[in-house]
Formats: sequence, structure tokens, C-alpha cells
Amino acid sequence: MRKILILYGSYGGGHLSAAKAIYNYINTNYTDVKIEMLDCMEYINKYVNILSTKAYTEMAKKAPWAWGRVYKSAEKGPLSKISNNSNKLMARKLNTYLKEFEPNLIISTHPFSSNMCSYLKKKNKLQCQIATVMTDFEIHNQWLINNKYTNDFFVSNEHMKDEMINLGINGNKIFVTGIPVSERFASNFNKLDIYKEFGLNPLLKTILFFAGGEYGLGKSKTEEIFNVLVNKFSNLQVIAIAGKNAEIKAHFEKIVKDANKENLIKVLAFTNKVPELMSISSLVITKPGGLTTSESLISGLPMLIINPLPGQEEQNAEFLENNNIGVWLKKHDNIESVLNDFINDDMQLEVFRNNALKLAKKDSTKNICKILLG
Repeated sequence: MRKILILYGSYGGGHLSAAKAIYNYINTNYTDVKIEMLDCMEYINKYVNILSTKAYTEMAKKAPWAWGRVYKSAEKGPLSKISNNSNKLMARKLNTYLKEFEPNLIISTHPFSSNMCSYLKKKNKLQCQIATVMTDFEIHNQWLINNKYTNDFFVSNEHMKDEMINLGINGNKIFVTGIPVSERFASNFNKLDIYKEFGLNPLLKTILFFAGGEYGLGKSKTEEIFNVLVNKFSNLQVIAIAGKNAEIKAHFEKIVKDANKENLIKVLAFTNKVPELMSISSLVITKPGGLTTSESLISGLPMLIINPLPGQEEQNAEFLENNNIGVWLKKHDNIESVLNDFINDDMQLEVFRNNALKLAKKDSTKNICKILLG
């Protein structure tokens, strides 16, 4: 029996989702395997994990510029050295778990766990195969520390592979598979049933707006965008997903009620039907997190990009703009003007849609598992 361990970190969201996608696919499609998932930071020290998660959350909400500095410093400079040294210390604790489970294969979806495992392998404390699955559209040095001890890298695009090769990494162990997402995004849904379920009109253009989520999108900007959508457009319908943000959900519902637009604007809390909703949407308005971006590409959705966090999300936004998949709504842009140009230019939307589908990796999870497990 082959033993497989999937390591992830809980903050950021995409690392966990990628880990779950791989876990579920292996459980469904492979036999004679024992597979476990582990939040490496939670296992090493749950109090440190709580503090670091809270710190990330607060910076993302209230001081995104601070997160940008942390992200940049973690790649080079003093913070990078501190991070590397702390990961070495944490690796010793993680090694306790590894000795008990004795995996044949470790799949890491977080740079810290990749760092720890490569360090252990360098010190001859770990002998198994190590695979790193990157969950953004640009590389960061933390993923690549002690990279010669990692057997396989899985990246989202050819540009990342080229950059890694330029850094001296063997191209034979870099696979452009895309970021793992749930297989449901590749499903063929009955769209008429979805329109009916959510009380939507199949003849109108539908916009999917990720308006809340765990870290929010910048409260004032998000509300301003929503107000424009509700009050300045009469020929479209909007699905606004507020996620866990109860405050913004209530506020949006009031805006919709005051405008008497309940038939055209639907405000949802957390939903597990994002694949279905993406399948009926013409475009998506969202932050450019790695996971949401991958889901949008597979669904062929042009993206209006708002409030990216400095660091990896701004890099993702640049990638999307450079590949003509989306438009980045900048801080001083006129929101109504940008929305009007983006939403009503059907020719441009079709170009963006085709470009998204060209870059989409529909079978990302399947192909990663096939490369690793046969």
C-alpha cells in the first residue's frame, strides 16, 4: 500500500482547496493507497498558527500595504532568512509526524511545508518523493528553497516554468498542469435548471460578483462597485456572493431593496454552488486569488479584477491583464466608465473568454495525480 501525505496551510484559502481537490481525486480514483491531509502549521504549533493566521487576516483587511512588504521581504532580505531558519526549526517537529506515518509521497500545496520537507531531505531525515504544487501565477522564492531535493514541481503556466529554468531548476521536473480545482468546474450543468433555482432570467447577461469572503475586498470600493451595478445598469443581472461577511450581505440587501431590484440582483451568503453559478455567468468581478482565477479560467470567464493584495495577487492581476483575460480596476479609475466599457463590449468579452479557455487547465487535478501515481 502506498502512503500519501498532503501538506497545506490554512491561511490564504487556496492552499487548502488545492489540497482537498487532490485528496478527493485520489480517494475516488485510486485503490491500495492510504492518504492523509495535514495542516503543517496547525500540527507544529496551533497557537503560532492562530496568531499568524490572524496577523495575515488583519493585514489583508486593514493594511494590505503591510502584507505587500512582508511578501517582498520573505523573498529576499532579513525576513527571508528569519523565515528559512524558523522553517528549519519547525521541520524537526514535522519530522515526528513523518516518522509515524512513513509516507512514500508527500504533496505540498504551501511554501512552508515544501521548505520543511526539502530541508529534512537535505539532512537525510526524509527519503520519500516530494512534490510541490504552486497555487499562484508567479513564483516566489519561498517555494524554491532547497529545490534540488524536491522531485516534482507543478505550476500554473509556461511563464513560471521558464522562470524556474532560468533560475537553474531542471525543467524535466517542472510540469505545467494548472492549479488543482474541484472536478465540478469541468461539469456540464443544465443551465436552465440553475437559472430557475436562483430566480434568474436566461436571456439576460449575468455577472458573478465575489463581494465578501473571509478577508473582504476593501469595503468602500466593494460598496461603490455594487452601487454602480445596481443603480446604473438595467439590462443585466448580478449574483453577489458575500461569503462569511454578514455585514456586507445585509448592506447589499438593503441597497437592492431600496432600488427595487430584487428580481435582478441576488445576494448570497456562502454557497457551495460556485461551479454552477460560474457556468451561467458572462463575467466575474473578483480579487485575483490563485484558486478563484483558476476556476474562472476553466469556466471561460473574463475577469474584472478588484483590490488585489500587494504581492502574489497583484502579480496574478498583471498576468491576467498581460494575457488579455481581464481588466484590472485601479484605485483612481472611474468605476462606472470601466464597468460600462467592460460589460457592454461583447467583442472584447469574447476575446477574453477565448483567451481564458486557452490558458485553462481543465484536468489539472487529474494530470497531477496521473504524473505522481500513474
